[in-house]
Amino acid sequence: MRETVPGVSEGARAAHEGILRRQSARESAARTYARALPIVPVRARGLTIEGADGRRYLDCLSGAGTLALGHNHPVVLEAIRKVLDSGAPLHVLDLATPVKDAFTTELFRTLPPEFAARARVQFCGPAGTDAVEAAFKLVRAATGRTGMLAFTGAYHGMTAGALEASGGATEVRVARLPYPQDYRCPFGIGGERGAELAARWTESLLDDTKSGVPRPAGMILEPVQGEGGVIPAPDDWMRRMREITAARSIPLIADEVQTGVGRTGAFWAVEHSGITPDVMVLSKAIGGSLPLAVVVYRDDLDVWQPGAHAGTFRGNQLAMAAGTATLAYVRENGLAERAATLGSRMLTQLRGLAEEFSCIGDVRGRGLMIGVELVDPDTAPDTPTDGPRPAAPELAAAVQRECLRRGLIVELGGRRASVVRLLPPLTISDEQATAVLDRLADAVATVAAAARAGLGGAAGHGRGSASGEHAG
Repeated sequence: MRETVPGVSEGARAAHEGILRRQSARESAARTYARALPIVPVRARGLTIEGADGRRYLDCLSGAGTLALGHNHPVVLEAIRKVLDSGAPLHVLDLATPVKDAFTTELFRTLPPEFAARARVQFCGPAGTDAVEAAFKLVRAATGRTGMLAFTGAYHGMTAGALEASGGATEVRVARLPYPQDYRCPFGIGGERGAELAARWTESLLDDTKSGVPRPAGMILEPVQGEGGVIPAPDDWMRRMREITAARSIPLIADEVQTGVGRTGAFWAVEHSGITPDVMVLSKAIGGSLPLAVVVYRDDLDVWQPGAHAGTFRGNQLAMAAGTATLAYVRENGLAERAATLGSRMLTQLRGLAEEFSCIGDVRGRGLMIGVELVDPDTAPDTPTDGPRPAAPELAAAVQRECLRRGLIVELGGRRASVVRLLPPLTISDEQATAVLDRLADAVATVAAAARAGLGGAAGHGRGSASGEHAG
């Protein structure tokens, strides 16, 4: 089922196994992707990864959305080489450099014009969670308040403050609000009515003097919840959140770490609703595959004293050069529009697959940020009125394994890790998209057949193809 590279020796395969054994023995129990994806990448280009054992894979994880242009895109490599060959310093803290100036210029060119006109940028630590922490510090300093508003299902990072605002938090200083969705609506109704109730709940919480929630320092939201299960926020609801926060002088923070740089079919996902946030948190794709994170915010929030927030590696010159090349390439080549068109086509095809297999409860997404939720087809719905069936994380894990057998790398997400997620690079071709969907369909068919036979997702013959194998 997987394409192999001719001439790979048994020694290479043994080396592959040895590397995996040593990783298991030496690395932290906290490792994640390595558990579900036991591969050893040695070469990569575009959508394709080649492992040390000679197998090739279509990568629809893309560094959790980091690789907007796929692996080792020529414009990114050229930008990095240019800096290396120039003799420019690679580490400069927050000093001004031509490389940084080019990055900020290109970044501001891509931002919504109303936002860019009054924006300031803060370079912080190199991960998205560092930018979230910086955004929290910023709005707390600007407002003199401490509390935060966040949403059920959110994911904002793994540092302490970011975790407090994420859906898996335990001890928090954050008020949790309902995030609207159709399939598993917190109010059981979905659609416009469900989104309106979520907005009213937010207003009531803020305006009720006995709600127990004092006026917060800010609200943070994802325009599409990624780790939460690929749940796009309704545009009308986004506009309501903007109205609610603006009327109460609450800074609105848009977490665009995964949704930014064309991923959802607009350069920035807030553009779908037309809102202008007060703060945007950016990372992943803005570094062109290298570590980089920034906070961009309205200038009147810029009340920090020198050194109020810093980070040793906030001046990564190679990441800024790679990021500039990526931002410009996405903008100049209309890749956001391409993501909207291709993503819509893929969603339509996947919804057709859902009609064929009852274990697919829902297909959703925006642009090239796509989720397929696996459910238990033999269990009664969660609600008396034909609501969604229970999530099936075991089936989702089985689909992920079967995808890997077919040379397709996918990620899992959602409340119970029951959502198969597709985050292909924006450069994916039509032929490659067909190959991805064929392999995913074959994996689902195999798992569905095994589940009917009581085999718990064991491998079978699927729909009889490793279709699209040449497309890698």
